[in-house]
Amino acid sequence: MSVVTTDDWLADTRTSYDTVAVSYTNQLRDAIAGDPYLRAALAVFADRVRAAGGGPVADVGCGPGHVTAHLHGLGVDAFGIDLSPGMIDVARRDYPGLRFEVGSMTDLHLRDASVAGVLAWWSLIHIPDDEVPTVFAHFHRVLRPGGPLQLGFHVGNTSRLKTEGYGGHPMTVYVHRRQPDKVASWLRDAGFEIEAQWLCDPDERVPQAVLVAHRPS
Repeated sequence: MSVVTTDDWLADTRTSYDTVAVSYTNQLRDAIAGDPYLRAALAVFADRVRAAGGGPVADVGCGPGHVTAHLHGLGVDAFGIDLSPGMIDVARRDYPGLRFEVGSMTDLHLRDASVAGVLAWWSLIHIPDDEVPTVFAHFHRVLRPGGPLQLGFHVGNTSRLKTEGYGGHPMTVYVHRRQPDKVASWLRDAGFEIEAQWLCDPDERVPQAVLVAHRPS
């Protein structure tokens, strides 16, 4: 396989999710409602935001906005950011009262210490290993001291190129599965303190992890 440059994988990821935006939304619309553990994770995050003093929360890699909307329903002042303009169009259509904008977690255009929390659910899975420190540095920079960070990701030790998905549409997107301890180590290197990590669906072919950290005060 040829070497993939940063511009290549970002452009391919953006195009892929533009292509599947509508079908992705239709398939995942009820994902949170059908999973009590994901709802519990979001409730914990909302509580942590309130405990840290409240304020705006960035849902980074928000996709079609369903998680952003769920957080808003929990009383969190959440807004969404996504690499894909197609996904942002869907989010704005479905949740017109919420704020959504196009952006990349590799170059996060938010002011220093401007958000009370950062959520990145199953969006870090498309970031290559050598770009993760840059992403976590941005998360640390934009968080207020004491603010929580919650990550969701696939667990494993492999990376693969996904060429089709969500109704059979063509995609060119890398999916990286990682061990929670590895992600936690990266977070510590970026200046975060780890609060909790838990494993969902451990008996499934691809388990899921949720990891909670915060920027120290």
